[in-house]
Amino acid sequence: MSLNSIEEKLLAGKWIAGDRISDAIRVSRSFNDIGIKTIINYLGEEYRKKSDINSSVFEYLKLVKEIKRENVNADIAIKETQVGLLASKSEFLKNYKKIVDTASRSRLFVWLDMEEYEFVSDTIDVYLKFVEKANTGICIQSYLKRSQSDLKFLLKNHAVVRLVKGAHRVKGGDFYDNKGTDRNYFRLMDYLFKNGKTFTIASHDSRIIEKARRLNKKYKRNVTYAMLEGIRDSYAKELVNNGENVSMYVPFGPKWKEYAYRRMKEVGNLKLVIRSLIGG
Repeated sequence: MSLNSIEEKLLAGKWIAGDRISDAIRVSRSFNDIGIKTIINYLGEEYRKKSDINSSVFEYLKLVKEIKRENVNADIAIKETQVGLLASKSEFLKNYKKIVDTASRSRLFVWLDMEEYEFVSDTIDVYLKFVEKANTGICIQSYLKRSQSDLKFLLKNHAVVRLVKGAHRVKGGDFYDNKGTDRNYFRLMDYLFKNGKTFTIASHDSRIIEKARRLNKKYKRNVTYAMLEGIRDSYAKELVNNGENVSMYVPFGPKWKEYAYRRMKEVGNLKLVIRSLIGG
């Protein structure tokens, strides 16, 4: 990883695998060795230039090939504005299909991450075109007020959901404040356990995870707990040791700054950030 400043070493060095696919593969293998699957994301978003979009798609196609070749236990996660949504919905659809088709041939699971609220409808629409044809999942954010109806609609259409709090707040968005986001997360999680089959609870919040574990004793769902690399790695290991399925979100690539600063906001807890920087 080509990191120079102290700031870069603290932020990117802790939470991001490195610049290259080989870095993501190396980090993923280290998690696999202790029983943790990974979700690999190539950093970058909000691309309008054809060259940037094509470069991202090409990187994902290479990533799929390397995951298969290296026999790493990993999913991949892409962002809609990374692969063409800001150019056009049809461009996004074309590139998403190309990645999903390639991943399906290698039997890899593809997560479609969620971005700002204005992209939600298009993202869901494109995702549902593939939900019956491939191993695909979609992210739902509890900070959005619309997420409750979105979740019900998605589950009726057999979606696989990864539930997160979300950090893409912008002015004019129909979203909750931090307390409302937490309350909504618990509501959405309850709905998942009552109505879902296979889903992922993505959180570093012990209250959420332990509540989910209690719910799963009742409902017996196929649940995975997901965290971001470098935030609560020791807790993730503890969950694995207690028999839970855990995935670690492992981003890589040179475009790390926006991701790192957004992660600090999303964690929403200074003590947790400091703990991650000094101990994991």
